[in-house]
Amino acid sequence: MKLASILLVSVVCAAQKSAPSKAADPVALVNALCATDGWTREGRGERARLLAQLEGLPPLSDKDVAKWKGVIGKALAKGRKLEKQSGRHWLWDKPKERGLYIVGGETGRPKGLLIAMHGGGAGAGDAGEAADAYQAAAKKLDWLMIAPEVLEKTEHGWTDSGSEEFVMQLVEAALRTWKIEADHVYLSGHSMGGYGTWTIGAHHADRVAGLAASAGAPTPVSGPSGGYEDVIEGVIPSLRNVPIVIYQSLDDPRVPPAANQIAVKKLGEAQARWGGFVHEYWELDGHAHEYPPGGMAALLAKIAADVRDPRPQKIVWQPVLDWKSQFYWLAWEHPRRGALLEAEIDREKNEIRLRGDPKPEHLEVLIDERVADPARELVVLLNDKQVYRGKPVASLATLVKTSLAGDEGLVFPASVAIKP
Repeated sequence: MKLASILLVSVVCAAQKSAPSKAADPVALVNALCATDGWTREGRGERARLLAQLEGLPPLSDKDVAKWKGVIGKALAKGRKLEKQSGRHWLWDKPKERGLYIVGGETGRPKGLLIAMHGGGAGAGDAGEAADAYQAAAKKLDWLMIAPEVLEKTEHGWTDSGSEEFVMQLVEAALRTWKIEADHVYLSGHSMGGYGTWTIGAHHADRVAGLAASAGAPTPVSGPSGGYEDVIEGVIPSLRNVPIVIYQSLDDPRVPPAANQIAVKKLGEAQARWGGFVHEYWELDGHAHEYPPGGMAALLAKIAADVRDPRPQKIVWQPVLDWKSQFYWLAWEHPRRGALLEAEIDREKNEIRLRGDPKPEHLEVLIDERVADPARELVVLLNDKQVYRGKPVASLATLVKTSLAGDEGLVFPASVAIKP
């Protein structure tokens, strides 16, 4: 090749490398984000990649926020919906039928959503049992009932083998299918379903209005003496803002009362420390492992009036799931498992106080007008040290990221990154 040709090729290649790449269309990015499957590791990775492309866009005005909410809403409306008719259905039909759920209760115009979790254990458990126990009670309350079946029948089936993700997928799809208000989602279950109510309800306390656990408890933790001293992490602290009723019979041979008794004791201690933690312990004797007197209608009646507050003034969060990155008005990518984080809004001072991990990487405070006054300077303190002072600005990345769950109550236009 002649020298002139070599130089020409070099100039062309250099020009190609230095030419700026065409910026991605924000609408196309938003549509792609809303179509990702956030329930898989690969899908979460794709979401992170697409969100990074939105980070550098200019701040949004109030008018922009309203416009983008419309765009995002239309994109999310195309997501997965559930079968509306009563009966047995599967969330996945390929490669084989998987993810059984039973629809019942009020299926026309429901005023709330009940996830009814069955009992069982290793090799046992049937969604039909929960459906039979709950659907008449749900119908009476004008609630839609969905009774899922664990994906794998293990001792802790509701938090094993993807069953917890399955439950939350059903919640999101049900809200999309029936247009149920997200402030009226309830969890209940008997035996192992009571365990699922405690644990899934705590892990996702920001998504539910009330919990009703029957003859089931969170996994207890034994102390040196052999007696129960606590329950597994990630349960009690996160329940500050969710009312829970717990039914227990003292002569229950399958779920003895000690586990629920220590859980209730810890709820009381948390209430004294942080406030909140509304709970009722319904303890009787002589009912063994049966449903409570009056059946599930009597149990659900105790939480029927509860409504979720998506902007509580104080939050206590003990994360244990690497895929659960938002909790009310906090966002924490890759949270440290078992860390204890307290957050409180002082609306009079327009101040947010955080306490806990001294170096919480990737932690954000999510902001809208219900959290902080946008016309005033916001101050954020971490362990009594100021880490932010200013006026947060809305961004498309934050708006999309908090919209992906399809829960309007947890959508925020702005965030403050905590950088100690």
